[in-house]
Amino acid sequence: MNIGQAASETGVSAKMIRYYESITLLKPSARTDAGYRVYTPNDLHALRFIKRARGLGFSLEQIRELLSLWQNNQRASADVKNIALSHVADLNQRITELTEMRDTLAHLAQSCHGDDRPDCPILQSLGLAGKEEAKACCH
Repeated sequence: MNIGQAASETGVSAKMIRYYESITLLKPSARTDAGYRVYTPNDLHALRFIKRARGLGFSLEQIRELLSLWQNNQRASADVKNIALSHVADLNQRITELTEMRDTLAHLAQSCHGDDRPDCPILQSLGLAGKEEAKACCH
């Protein structure tokens, strides 16, 4: 199967397949005499694995570790679980940070009159970024 077919079959673009090969996330594909890439069913399975892991927000390095564990029949499931739980903790931290950003912006937007006057609490807060007044203004 060529790269276009592999891309169509897995939903991973040809550009991303080439990238994954370039960073050795995906083993280099076999080549025809003419130099065209040839993908096996195992390659397609790995691409689907990568796509699903990316969809769950795993980093490329985490995916590299997960692929290694996936391909190792002697793995301990505890190793996989530790990676997943670490990622869950990272996601929870990001959710907290995003919630705080949303709440701050909602508060600032509510404080803004949104009329023809030039004064705007949103811009004032952005102008105070890094100062204690910005924190006091927003919370």
